Amino acid sequence: HVGDCPICFLPLPLDKQKSMMNSCCSKIICKGCVYADMIREKQRADYSCPFCRKMIPDTEREQYKDVRKRAAANDSFAMILLGVRCYSKGDFRGAFKHYEKAADLGDVDAHYHLSLLYLMGEGVEKDEEKR
Repeated sequence: HVGDCPICFLPLPLDKQKSMMNSCCSKIICKGCVYADMIREKQRADYSCPFCRKMIPDTEREQYKDVRKRAAANDSFAMILLGVRCYSKGDFRGAFKHYEKAADLGDVDAHYHLSLLYLMGEGVEKDEEKR
């Protein structure tokens, strides 16, 4: 169980393609609520988040700024996003740092990402004596 949509309170699907996360509030919203909001805002030229009503950032730089702001507010989902970004750039220590903070907050996905770093020996010290 991934959780419930904060708008309609229906369980979120396990398929991540059927839900959406906005960088402004880090809430995962089901596609049904996103679609309903798009119909409601069809008359408007700009698009706002269905949950917090903040305008959706136009550039990736603005999205990154929103994610950093959410991570500074101890949002574990935003910390995982920062970790994934670091990992994709090859900064394994940075990814480890973000995953570890999110895991300390009790996020299961962060524990999974940390386990992968330990498995691959990326961003962590290798214990050669253990072999």
